[in-house]
Amino acid sequence: MQTADHITEKLTEAFTPESLRVVDESHQHAGHSGHRPGGETHFRIYIVARAFQGKTRIERHRMINAVLTAELSGGVHALAIHAAAPGEASA
Repeated sequence: MQTADHITEKLTEAFTPESLRVVDESHQHAGHSGHRPGGETHFRIYIVARAFQGKTRIERHRMINAVLTAELSGGVHALAIHAAAPGEASA
């Protein structure tokens, strides 16, 4: 299973999102810090979930980072997060 699939699975289990998209952007970071052959190092997440209702942007990021601790301490070098609650501007 690829890293993007692990991330999708963990976020789906933790937040039951209304929408979720995990994008591997590793190819855009070739030659940068943290990049390695084969990619799977730089990701962007777009997620909309009720769990983010009433939470600040920092709280939302912390919630996601807590779920993805293993990935962030392993091979994932960078994670861009766009998290919203239902009804907010699209994530």
